[in-house]
Amino acid sequence: MIAIIILALLPSLLVLIDFIGYNVTGKRLYNIVYSRALEIISILIIPLLYLIGDNQDTNDCCTESATFSPEHILIINVVISICIITYFLSAYKKTIISPIVETLINSILLGGIVFNVFMAIHVQFPYWIVGNLPVILLFVLELSKNQRMISGYSSNFDLSTMNYAEKIAWKILNFRPIFKIPVLLIICLPILVLISGFMLLFGQKPDSIIRAFTDTYKHGFSQLDYMCENVDCGGHFFCSVAAKGHKRIVKPIRLGERGGNRIMCNRQLLIANAFEELIEDNFPKLHKYIRRNYNKVGNVIHRYYLVFNIKIIADMVYIMMKPLEWFFLLVLYTFDRNPENRIAKQYLSPIDRDDINQKITTF
Repeated sequence: MIAIIILALLPSLLVLIDFIGYNVTGKRLYNIVYSRALEIISILIIPLLYLIGDNQDTNDCCTESATFSPEHILIINVVISICIITYFLSAYKKTIISPIVETLINSILLGGIVFNVFMAIHVQFPYWIVGNLPVILLFVLELSKNQRMISGYSSNFDLSTMNYAEKIAWKILNFRPIFKIPVLLIICLPILVLISGFMLLFGQKPDSIIRAFTDTYKHGFSQLDYMCENVDCGGHFFCSVAAKGHKRIVKPIRLGERGGNRIMCNRQLLIANAFEELIEDNFPKLHKYIRRNYNKVGNVIHRYYLVFNIKIIADMVYIMMKPLEWFFLLVLYTFDRNPENRIAKQYLSPIDRDDINQKITTF
């Protein structure tokens, strides 16, 4: 575990050392090969691994919820891709391309820094150390390199041959940083508007880049945490919902324990869980497939938890689940030697289950 942590932190540490060295000596500490390898790892590979590893299809109160809203993740991926492409375009160019293009490059790099700051706040400690910190430092280094390159080329550019837009761009590039940074940030805004407008063609919304952060649970800018209040984690499934209906209809029989939480159990819920346990014991691969797809049902239910928590709705779910309950009971009585024992053991604490198993074994 320690080796994995050190390996994950190594790129950030190397970038930080390079950043400090550059600001002290004015030169990069690593040769071109090591620098490029470090850039590829920090800016391309690590963010890609994080986005792949992040469960982008799940916005869940009870698990490691998606970092960005699944509905709006596309625009986040596009913005990240644009920042990565811009960085490597800037890093691999040998000379000034043109004043307008250079202005756009520096504006996007600066916007990428701001974007990563917001991402760091959103993903929170310690993930930003591995993912966002090295990106921010490398983008700052690239902006500093560009500034030095622009200063070196200032005397070689003939403003009289430039059109009006190029003259404005060149003047912006030659501003002092205290004036240049705000102007570049302002230029970022129409670029972001153009990206958002283009993403409308792919089903994104005008405010998707904001809602990608806010329409989430348990992260820095999340605004949906209120939806997780009073949510019984592990209970977002049809039989669990049905057990919360009116007592005269759903007929609760006892309390149970699931994931350390108390839940109300009726016979339908116990039968359904006993059936799942039977499948898991005899056909584990089939069980994994069923559970994986059934979890998607739970994800839908928890999004509308307040609706499913209404007793009348729970009653309706209970009634609709009755045919399945009878089917589960038929399977249990057909293939289990002691179906009622299996049913009775559902949602007991581990200690109580062990006591019952020992008594059954003794008899």
